[in-house]
Amino acid sequence: MGFLTLPAAALLLSLASAQKIGTIPEVHPKLMTQLCTTSGGCVDRQLSLVTDALAHPIHAANDPSISCTSSPLNATLCPDAATCAQNCVVEGIEYGSIGVLATGSALTLRQYLFDGAQHKSVSPRLYLLAEDDMNYEPLRLLNQELTFDVDVSQLACGMNGALYLSEMDMSGSRSDLNPAGAQYGTGYCDAQCFTTPSFINGIANLNASGACCNEMDIWEANARATVYTPHTCSGVGSFLCSGDDCIKTAAGSGVCDKDGCGINPFGLGDKGFYGPGSTVDTTKPLTVVTQFITDEAGDLAEIKRVYVQDGKVIPNTRETTNENVLRLGEAYEGALNDEYCAARNRSDFARLGGHKVMGESLKRGMVLIFSIWNSEGDFMSWLDGENNGPCNATEGDPALIRARIPDVQVTFSNIRWGDIGSTFNASGLTAQGVLDGQTKALSAESGAARMMAGSVVGLALLVGALLV
Repeated sequence: MGFLTLPAAALLLSLASAQKIGTIPEVHPKLMTQLCTTSGGCVDRQLSLVTDALAHPIHAANDPSISCTSSPLNATLCPDAATCAQNCVVEGIEYGSIGVLATGSALTLRQYLFDGAQHKSVSPRLYLLAEDDMNYEPLRLLNQELTFDVDVSQLACGMNGALYLSEMDMSGSRSDLNPAGAQYGTGYCDAQCFTTPSFINGIANLNASGACCNEMDIWEANARATVYTPHTCSGVGSFLCSGDDCIKTAAGSGVCDKDGCGINPFGLGDKGFYGPGSTVDTTKPLTVVTQFITDEAGDLAEIKRVYVQDGKVIPNTRETTNENVLRLGEAYEGALNDEYCAARNRSDFARLGGHKVMGESLKRGMVLIFSIWNSEGDFMSWLDGENNGPCNATEGDPALIRARIPDVQVTFSNIRWGDIGSTFNASGLTAQGVLDGQTKALSAESGAARMMAGSVVGLALLVGALLV
């Protein structure tokens, strides 16, 4: 989907069947990031963001009231991929209308917006674009680290403010039928291989295919629980699946590891490490450092997590009550490695190459993704409920969140990556100034973005308002 400005002669044939572009311009929010080295420090890089293609309006070329993304696809508009591309128009989007605010190095995402009558779920998902504003930025993080500041204080039970990597094609899988690619957010893939999108790689998904790729969930969290998880796949880069290959019917099936091998401090038994007033105190901004450490052969051997808060470096907890992990003894230091994943019986992760394959993906380059979402199907209990967190069985119900604390949001800021040890230090490091500025900007948002006005929801609401 979309339009790429290239010499007219080169595009003449492809534009005859390529998806048309509407009249609403696509203006990408800017985000300041940093690339860091141990020798030269951190250098600013002005990048930009694009939302997923299916968040854009896509309609019939001759009638904007007819959607091209219905499920199933309109058989008249889309009898085949080429005809569908010719009949459908993709428009630009105003990012405030989907709960996105980017100012300087900070990005705030909101789950709900008030439209004057009700709170509407917008659940934005954004991809990091390169300096050319046409292709995705490739993060090559093998033997590197990624650091960011985050404020999850306004994320209640059942919410997920996520920052993660997927091995998407850097062009957005640009093709003759999809000449714009990444500029309009095409090419999404992950290890879940969802078969429901109406378009994949900017082309009509007429065969219930799934878009699969290696996925590194660096940060899935709210104020009550957090987890980081690599997911491996059998293919290199972005690839399509069909039928049972897209799903997990039993252990040892599927082309991707949907469950992954993760570390959730609460789930492992340290219930006082992360949360409001805990060792990592989620009532305040915090810095998250993830290091991808290699062995002597250059393969990924360990994924290590460190936090920084109030000028203090906090290693990820190694405390656990899990019997299998306890058997590792001193070998378990609160980091992900193949020994830990074997102790957790993550057989699909091992079957699909484990940390070595994840490292190969990190070396090739992955796309940085930001999202906020909740789940009507499971209330996000896999993250913060049952044995995974302190939230009860109904707190994560999106209907209750919308009714009682709709101002749920997450702010990511000061995103930087580079040599291990180059992106953070223990003294004087704080995100408060940036986050204070973002809060002021949010408070000043006009009706054009339709951001909900009102007082900031307090910690007491986050902890207890949804208790039933």
